[in-house]
Amino acid sequence: MNYDELITTAIKMTEKSYAPYSHFHVGAALLDKNGKIWTGCNVENAAYGPSNCAERTAVFKAVSEGVKEFQAIAIAGGAENSDGKVVIQDFCPPCGVCRQVLSEFCSKDFKIILVNGKSETKEFTLGELLPESFSL
Repeated sequence: MNYDELITTAIKMTEKSYAPYSHFHVGAALLDKNGKIWTGCNVENAAYGPSNCAERTAVFKAVSEGVKEFQAIAIAGGAENSDGKVVIQDFCPPCGVCRQVLSEFCSKDFKIILVNGKSETKEFTLGELLPESFSL
């Protein structure tokens, strides 16, 4: 499957991020089983704990609308430069909490696509990034 639209959407979502504390902006684009893309960005909070990652924002938006089956997610992230623009350089894999949330709704062969600033991608399965996940 061609994930170009998913990747482009994830990159665009970095611009919607609210990151006044870390100045690190992350965007995610989550593809559901019917081909709809759900977007997310990180939203920080001064108390840090209430902050939310881009990946979980996308998952929670979809689940809150009744969607619980997914095919893939694209993730992009980068720091602000001195002009306040997001500069994507390296790959930005999901944190452990996001991996666990994804495992709640996604199979081990769920695709995770990371993109860097050179438009290079790395593709993993959820099983590769979270080999010993747990669920009920």
